[in-house]
Amino acid sequence: MATTRTTAKTPKKTTPDPVEPAPCQPCGGTGNVAITVRVGRKRRPVGQQDGLCLNCLGEGTAPDA
Repeated sequence: MATTRTTAKTPKKTTPDPVEPAPCQPCGGTGNVAITVRVGRKRRPVGQQDGLCLNCLGEGTAPDA
């Protein structure tokens, strides 16, 4: 014969895992994007430099809609 439980079983409290924000698409999560440098009257491209990502404003995380 099985013994009966006199008290109710308390459920275990689980905490949700912390959710990491998604990385920004244009900069890949770095906060920097390549900007083409143009010089001269004909505005010819001579190279690239790092610029601030205007989508996430340098945070590296995808902005909330």
